[in-house]
Amino acid sequence: MSDAIKHECGIALLRLKKPLQFYKDKYGTAFYGIQKMYLLMEKQHNRGQDGAGFASIKLDVEPGQRYISRVRSNHPQAIQDVFQQINTRINDELLQNPTYQNNVALQKEHIPYIGELFLGHVRYGTFGKNSIENVHPFLRQNNWMHRNLIVAGNFNLTNVKELFDSLVELGQHPKELADTVTVMEKIGHFLDDEVIDLYQECKNNGLSKREASPVIAEKLDIGKILKKASKNWDGGYAMAGLLGHGDAFVFRDPAGIRPAFFYEDEEIIVVASERPVIQTAFNVPFEKVQELDPGKALIIKKNGSFTLEQIVEPLEKKACSFERIYFSRGSDAEIYKERKMLGKLILPVVLDAIANDTDNTVFSYIPNTAETSFYGMVEAANDFLNKRKNKYILDHRKTLTKEKLEEILAVKIRTEKVAIKDAKLRTFITEDSSRDDLVAHVYDVTYGVIKPTDNLVIIDDSIVRGTTLKKSIIRMMDRLNPKQIVIVSSAPQIRYPDCYGIDMAKLEGLIAFQAVLELLTETNQYHLVDQVYKKCKLQESWKDGEIVNYVKEIYAPFTDQQISDKIATMLSSSDTKAAIKIIFQTVENLHVACPDNLGDWYFTGDYPTAGGNRVVNRAFMNFYEGKDARAY
Repeated sequence: MSDAIKHECGIALLRLKKPLQFYKDKYGTAFYGIQKMYLLMEKQHNRGQDGAGFASIKLDVEPGQRYISRVRSNHPQAIQDVFQQINTRINDELLQNPTYQNNVALQKEHIPYIGELFLGHVRYGTFGKNSIENVHPFLRQNNWMHRNLIVAGNFNLTNVKELFDSLVELGQHPKELADTVTVMEKIGHFLDDEVIDLYQECKNNGLSKREASPVIAEKLDIGKILKKASKNWDGGYAMAGLLGHGDAFVFRDPAGIRPAFFYEDEEIIVVASERPVIQTAFNVPFEKVQELDPGKALIIKKNGSFTLEQIVEPLEKKACSFERIYFSRGSDAEIYKERKMLGKLILPVVLDAIANDTDNTVFSYIPNTAETSFYGMVEAANDFLNKRKNKYILDHRKTLTKEKLEEILAVKIRTEKVAIKDAKLRTFITEDSSRDDLVAHVYDVTYGVIKPTDNLVIIDDSIVRGTTLKKSIIRMMDRLNPKQIVIVSSAPQIRYPDCYGIDMAKLEGLIAFQAVLELLTETNQYHLVDQVYKKCKLQESWKDGEIVNYVKEIYAPFTDQQISDKIATMLSSSDTKAAIKIIFQTVENLHVACPDNLGDWYFTGDYPTAGGNRVVNRAFMNFYEGKDARAY
């Protein structure tokens, strides 16, 4: 993606089902779990740039021994920093106490971070500051082992204010108005209730507090707790939690917006945000890794058994399509095929743009995430060229000479790596004119491969704001002096903000929205903006289920092509010599390519939860009122 949209968060949960001595004997170390957590988190580094955290729990420790460890970092290289801290602490303990070296029991007793239950998180915060307090996992402490709660997740809730108010009504005093705090306190409140009820039951049966503890651990009903806590949640989430005594859970939203995958065998239970992460870390085949269904929780008991429980009734599945286009790792077998298909499906429109002149066209891509779609587009272009060759040969088979046949067969689709990002370049000057000049050089270009008679086709995975295209990529491509530059987005036009975890909260930042405002002005229809604002304002106090996304009416007067053409005009500078054309994927083809990820609210405005309509209307009112604020 040429625009700097940050990634989502990622979770990793690991439960070792055997005693630590087993892993020492089989894999040579009792730190097997820590090593695997490093892999699980590092392989999800693509999902988080501004923080990472790790937590572990030791099972069945004696009173007085520390059984929960946590380390978090907001360092620029947060994952490495977290595990550097862990490794330093472990190595110091081993150096100071050589007797621990080959004694697993002593290691577990005295060395932090070693344990049987682990939770990791990589973070990009779409809400809140990048302080260490905002980095997951969050810890809710209590002297009762069962009431210690650790939570981390990939989520955004749209109705945080209402949930916050409900906590206040329960007599709580949350320290912050944020969905992470609200979620933790909601779960924690009902966890407290459940533990107290179970203790009272034990007490009535004549058990002491100490005798009650293992009974509470056995009978604690996590599904019941999650059902109560999540009753009014609106948003997308995949969240994981650990309880101090050793239970754990992973819970996915009812529309399946945010992803979660798991694998289980006789040694481990593991959960991650992406399938190939588990495949790579544990060398397991694709079909062995299961997707957690929408609205369900994977619940792991202290004894190592697990169940899948329906916590919330599932809605129509609207798994995020942006996950497939861009955010997830392309090494997933299904995602790789889907991204190639996105490139194949858009080729017919590209051929129209270049008048089928593949002889005078160079195909390329903007590194690096669009590379797979590029392969799909080029495969489709080769198919087109081969059909054209075959037709010519058949039509001229009686007169075709050997030399002419060789000449025809020698014609190839021309592909080049034209844009190369200079990762070392930093735009450290904030003064606009100087900074813009530096931005224009973020990408280097390959000279000598483009002729003045050539079309240059560049595929990108998506176009969100268009800033990098205008200030950097198009300027640099134009220096190659092509006849026409065709920018291809493998995603449709992004018209609406996201409210479920991707950093696209403001309408006015979207190039498609900017383009439609210009079209409304040019066609004397800008009064629609005022009308839509009044409709949004009227719904301000309505309940979520009653609210309609009236922002759709802004786009209604214009075709997709008209908006694309206007975007092309807006992204062209006065000194751009080449003709500029912008092509977007259609929503219909997106669904063909990604049939299991039908969440398309960024493109269509069809939000999968009731809170989405409120957020988009609020975003429009913020724009209209000139408020530089998030809509949720």
